[in-house]
Amino acid sequence: MVQVEGLDKIIAGHPFFEGMDDDDIALIAGCGTNEVLEADRFVFREGEPADKFYLLRSGAVAVELHSPGRDPVVLETLSDGDIFGWSWMVPPYEWSYDVRAVQLTRLVSLDAKCLRAKMENDHTLGYELFKRFVPIMAQRMAAARLQLTDLYGNPEG
Repeated sequence: MVQVEGLDKIIAGHPFFEGMDDDDIALIAGCGTNEVLEADRFVFREGEPADKFYLLRSGAVAVELHSPGRDPVVLETLSDGDIFGWSWMVPPYEWSYDVRAVQLTRLVSLDAKCLRAKMENDHTLGYELFKRFVPIMAQRMAAARLQLTDLYGNPEG
């Protein structure tokens, strides 16, 4: 994959990677590309292969859950500085939700196969990434649970 000049600086400046070793940043940047999405374009759809993860540079995306016979439920809206797309870390590597740009959005996408290979070859890098992702995964799952509880109510209470 071709590295865009300066991508390592963009990644190093992102809050998710704060304090990470410069050599690790360079390895990660080698898996990255810049992307731009117009409003209402899907970044990915539920069930598709989870082949990337994303740093949101500017704009906003909606994390949506679809249910038969209902409009999509927006579980969360993410904006500048957020990351999304952790399904690339968990087999079977398929997206669990849809993510849609709600306005012009600029992203850095990181190729999942490239990252998994680098993590396999450098377990310290893998541990560092997992250590950063797990709290975000827990936070997002808790937010989704609260959103669904608000939407569908608590049958016991």
